[in-house]
Amino acid sequence: MDSDPGLRRSKRHHIGVDVGTGSARALIIDEDGKFIASAFEAIDEWQPRPGIHEQSVGQIWDSVCHAVKKALLQSGIQPESVRSIAFVATCSLALFTHDTNEPVAAGGEESTEKDHNVILWMDQRAKSEAETINKTNHELLKYFGGSISVLMELPKILWLKHHMSEVDFQRCKFYDLNDALTYVATGSQQFPCTEMCTRDALHIGVDGTAKGWDRGFLEAVQLEILATEDFKRVGGVCRHGRAPPAGTSAGHLCEKSARDLGLQPEVEVAVGTIDSYSGWVGTAGSRFDGQQDFPLHSRMAVVAGTSACYIVASRKPVFVEGIWGPYQDWVLLGHWMSEGGQVATGMLLQHVVEVHPAYDAALKLANNSDLSIYDFLDKHLEHMRSQSGVPDVSYLGRNYFYYGDLYGNRSPIGDPSMTGSVVGLTGDKSIDNLAIQYYGALEFIALQIRHVVSKMNEAGTEINSLFISGSVANNANLMRLIATSCEMPVIIPRQAGAAVCFGAAMLAVTATKKTSTGGTDSLWSVMQKLGQQGEIQQPEKNTLLKDLLDVKYVVYLEQCERQRVFRDMVEQAVSDRLA
Repeated sequence: MDSDPGLRRSKRHHIGVDVGTGSARALIIDEDGKFIASAFEAIDEWQPRPGIHEQSVGQIWDSVCHAVKKALLQSGIQPESVRSIAFVATCSLALFTHDTNEPVAAGGEESTEKDHNVILWMDQRAKSEAETINKTNHELLKYFGGSISVLMELPKILWLKHHMSEVDFQRCKFYDLNDALTYVATGSQQFPCTEMCTRDALHIGVDGTAKGWDRGFLEAVQLEILATEDFKRVGGVCRHGRAPPAGTSAGHLCEKSARDLGLQPEVEVAVGTIDSYSGWVGTAGSRFDGQQDFPLHSRMAVVAGTSACYIVASRKPVFVEGIWGPYQDWVLLGHWMSEGGQVATGMLLQHVVEVHPAYDAALKLANNSDLSIYDFLDKHLEHMRSQSGVPDVSYLGRNYFYYGDLYGNRSPIGDPSMTGSVVGLTGDKSIDNLAIQYYGALEFIALQIRHVVSKMNEAGTEINSLFISGSVANNANLMRLIATSCEMPVIIPRQAGAAVCFGAAMLAVTATKKTSTGGTDSLWSVMQKLGQQGEIQQPEKNTLLKDLLDVKYVVYLEQCERQRVFRDMVEQAVSDRLA
């Protein structure tokens, strides 16, 4: 933080707001990309039934405002120095009435809480609707890696159609959450749904023809009502035939929102995006020695916390099974974005550690040493290696083979029915065994990233480097495993845990970069100028770790394939018996 108050007042500042699942975080940066202050505020969530997750745009907005005000107070800057703001959020669905702009209850006819007007991204209510959409085999499903996910917006809208009265459903308009926040901030009566339009129903235009909402697709998935009156229920017809790219200007703060946030009405509001793509913005532009050898299209961002998203910008459209996209001109003009992911990354590590019999004993030792449980296990593994005299930690778990799709597979298989499997279990209940099982889960995460990168490059992407942010980026063992498994350098930005919020702030900066022709500087140029300094983890070659990972990758692929074969065998036996 700058120590000279006069210097702080003379600079221009920009705010990025990241609305996550459980909190809203605001980050203030100056015009040089320097972190000035950040603050967060909790967000409420309601779970009326298992698998149902709801929130409130109004309550989220209150949390956003508190976070922004706390960050301003912490920073000591004058609100008048803030030039722009951008909102990024989870890919959750927000509901309003199209005629009166009132919130609409997300629970259908059963719900009485109109303020609960957000269906959270993780909500599982629309499984049958997702299956209905996928059974159409519509050509646009290729933009979802072959099948649409229950996590996306259209299955949720179809669920609402099935569970609301026809009159109430016809009054609804639907926003992705980040667009809803932009809509509230600007006071706009109709704001294009950038994320939902691009990822859920847009004919991207590989053939150079149609761009915009695809009427035929909406009719095929029983949502033809969304196409009426120029698609007004989903943001209307996109400007210039397409959704505005992230980082362009959406207007200025309206008077009410400016008062709510403690800012001036002149503050420019940037078009935001979902949080994972903001993580790409805050990660893929990281600076490091030798960065000239890694052009934009060669960089895959791994935004990894509870789950993980893998995002790459390509020079041409690339279709890959289990990978969402490609999405043209959504984040960067002239580029196609592709997105894969792991359903559970940090959540997988947490599960593996917490269910082990030695967890409580290990946690007590970790707390006594003022370490996180993962740091403690990393140190314990090194202690085990030293005590046994083996050349590498990886040798300790050489006969432990863990496959960790405990919550289904998003990429590269796209099979939500996938589960986990283990070879090498024993009756050992010691902390040593806990450490081995933890290391096995780290290996699985690294091997699955290798699987994704291999599939994407085989299909035509040009990935040769990994830029990793999020909470797991602080795990040195995992970074070493990923780099060596994928045979690529891993770059970790200095403030890896703040990459999503930092990406939002860079979107805000981009919206203010007016050129002499009236356009804007490219987002990529802003990312290069303001990107964080990154540390590099180089892959190991001709080492024991590399040899073991190559063998374990073969085992990983076998575990993945054999599980599906076993399921087919069982299903055949059951169907034969019940026929």
